[in-house]
Amino acid sequence: MDGDSLGLRTARMKTISDRGPTDMKAELQKPQNLTSVASLTEPDPLEILQELITIPSVNPCGADLTGAIYLEHGMTRWLTNFFSNLGTPFEVQEVADGRCNVVARLDVDPDAPTIMLEAHQDTVPVDGMTIAPFEPVLEGGRLYGRGACDVKGGMAAMLAAFARLATERPTGCANVIMACTCDEEFGATGARHLARSWNNVDPAESFLPSPPDFCIVAEPTDLNIIVAHRGVVRWKLQTLGLACHSSRPHEGVSAIYAMAEVIQALQQYAGELPERVGEHPLCGAPTLSIGRIVGGASVNIVPHECEIEIDRRTSPGERSDQVLAELETYLRGRTSVDFVMHPPWIDADSLADDQDPRWVDRLLQQIEAISGPREKLGAWYCTDASSFAAAGAEAVVYGPGSIAQAHTADEWIEIEQLRQACETYYQFCLRPIDMQSPA
Repeated sequence: MDGDSLGLRTARMKTISDRGPTDMKAELQKPQNLTSVASLTEPDPLEILQELITIPSVNPCGADLTGAIYLEHGMTRWLTNFFSNLGTPFEVQEVADGRCNVVARLDVDPDAPTIMLEAHQDTVPVDGMTIAPFEPVLEGGRLYGRGACDVKGGMAAMLAAFARLATERPTGCANVIMACTCDEEFGATGARHLARSWNNVDPAESFLPSPPDFCIVAEPTDLNIIVAHRGVVRWKLQTLGLACHSSRPHEGVSAIYAMAEVIQALQQYAGELPERVGEHPLCGAPTLSIGRIVGGASVNIVPHECEIEIDRRTSPGERSDQVLAELETYLRGRTSVDFVMHPPWIDADSLADDQDPRWVDRLLQQIEAISGPREKLGAWYCTDASSFAAAGAEAVVYGPGSIAQAHTADEWIEIEQLRQACETYYQFCLRPIDMQSPA
C-alpha cells in the first residue's frame, strides 16, 4: 500500500467529518479529486479493508457524543469516491441528519436476477480497546483494527467483488446492488430506509424500484450461512411514586420499591419463556433481560420515579406487538403497582428460515467449493437481513470473521477468510440460479 496516499486520504476524511452533519449532503455533490490506493482494476479486499479501518465511523449508540470519530461521514465520503471511480450508478440516501446510505447498482441484463450485497458502515465504540482502533496492523495472518471483523471486513470483500464484476461485466452475471447502510449498531435505521425505497409510489423515480431477488448481509459468520436469527425489541418501563424526606418514608411512596415488585415478576416471566414460546430449532428459546435501572434523586429523598430498560429477544414467528401486549397483561396480573410501558425504541424483526432453497443451496455450494464444508445455522443476535425479508426480499447472512471477535478490545479478522468470502461473493453473483427452474 502507498503509505503517503493513505495518509493524505485519512487527513481529508477527518476534515470532512469535522464539518458536521448538516452540510454532508452538499459536500457529496461537489466535484472531487477522485483517487484511491485501492486498485479498481485488480481490487484487493485487504487493501480496501486497511483503508476502511483508518476511517472512524463510531456509532454513538444513542449517547450525545460529537467529534470526528463519530457517525459515518468519512465512510460515506470514501464510498462515494469509490463508486465514482468505478463508474457505476450510485445514490446517497440521507436517512437522518448527516447519516447516509450509499447504494450502487451494476445493471447487466434486465432478464437476469438481482442480488444485493449489503454491509453497514458503522462500528461500535472504541472505549477499552487494547490496540489503536484506527491503525490497521497485519500480524500472524490477521488484520487488527476496529471494524475489521464487524463489519468492514465483510464490506471490503463485497466491494472488491463488486468492483471486479463491474470492471469485467461477464456474460451471465446477475445484476448486483452494493448497499452500504448506516446506523446498524443501534437502530438499524439505514436498512429500514433502504427497504422502504423498494416500495416507492412511483418506481420510475426510485433508484431501486423493486426488491432484489436475493440479499446477502455481511456479518461475521465464520463463512457459514445464517438462515434464521432472533429479533429484538427494547423499551423503557417506568414506575411512579411520591417523594418525601427519607426520615419520614411513610409519608411518601417509593418508586424503587414498586419497581422491585415489577422486576421480580419480570424475572419469573423470563424463566417461563422457554415453556411459553418453545425453542426454535436454530435460534433456541426467546429471552428477556433488564439491562439498566435508574431511580431516585438523592439518598435522603424517597424516590418519586424509577425506570428500567428491557431487552426481549424474539424467536422467528413472534410479533413484537403481541409480545409487548402479553407481557403487560402478565405484569398487571402479578403486581399491585402502577407502571408505564413506553413505546419501544428498538423493534427489529426476527429472520425466519423460509428462504427459497434454490438460492440458499446455490450459495452453500459456492461457499464449500472455496472454503470447504460449511453449515446453515441460526443466530441469537439480530441483523439487517430481517428488515429486507420483511420488505419482500429473500435474505441470509454470510461473511468472513467470527462473532467471537466482534466488538472486542483487540478486534481482528483472518485474512484468508476475507479473501475466501470475496471470491465467494464474486462467483455467486457470476453464476446465479436459473429463475425459471422449479423451486
